[in-house]
Amino acid sequence: MSSNWEQEEIDRFTLDSNCAKLSELTLFAPKSRQSAKGKRHMNDNFSENLRLLCAEHGSISQICREIGINRQQFNRYLNGSSMPSAHNLRRIARHFDLSEKQLFGDPAELDEILRSEDHLIGESTSDSFLAPYRGQQKNLRRYLGFYHSHFCTPSWEGKIFVSLVRVSEKDGYVTCRSYENAVSVDKSIRQVSRYDGLVTMRGNRIYVTEHERTREGCVAQTILYSAHRQQLKYLRGVTMGVAWRPYAHPYAAKAIWKRLDERVTAREALERCGTYSEKSLQIDPTIRNYLSSPSGVLSSGKPM
Repeated sequence: MSSNWEQEEIDRFTLDSNCAKLSELTLFAPKSRQSAKGKRHMNDNFSENLRLLCAEHGSISQICREIGINRQQFNRYLNGSSMPSAHNLRRIARHFDLSEKQLFGDPAELDEILRSEDHLIGESTSDSFLAPYRGQQKNLRRYLGFYHSHFCTPSWEGKIFVSLVRVSEKDGYVTCRSYENAVSVDKSIRQVSRYDGLVTMRGNRIYVTEHERTREGCVAQTILYSAHRQQLKYLRGVTMGVAWRPYAHPYAAKAIWKRLDERVTAREALERCGTYSEKSLQIDPTIRNYLSSPSGVLSSGKPM
């Protein structure tokens, strides 16, 4: 029988969290007293505003890829023959760094906003940072799924650390969610960490940037070689993070991800997380050889 935390993690990894909130679904539902003329006016505003935004951006196909919306469906939004769902409306507004209300407002006002020096589409700090991660679904679709990540860390010296990773698609991005759980032999020390991140492919290399889901959590980076077409079982590369004991310090280590078979249950995948001896027969020989040749930990920074 699994403990409560095990069930909680199973739920975290298996439940779909993409559904919109009820308040968002009803946010732009027309009120009973709203006239048909008023609704048409709002719809016309939306289509015209969307055309203004696309004219600023340039490529409609690129916009669709970055948002994660089908081009034919997006064309219907542009010509006013269809309106987006609350979920897609939120994605469109987020992409253009506008509120949903502004998308339905007076096109003349939006045009002024676009012309102002205070609103330069694509020039905000957040937009600049996220740009490499948009529209990556096609490049990374074959990598979606569950993995066990294996690496060595100074926090667990002499051990191979195994965590669970899920790569999935959400709101026009390829996202990553990781779960770590390790317990010392005498049960006196336990490490439980959760990370959220984004994934992109640049120059035939896979970049994973994650942040720990705590207030003062660290930011980690993993760079993996893309897999050959005939081989998707292993992804090899390097991970960089911050060890939490015996003191907080940065380190870099070789990392190898092993893709999980679809028949593996969430419970089984979680139970495999933890630390293992570098010579443990429970670790795949391919993984042991990769991490032990030469050294699993490539660099460990120490304070001056």
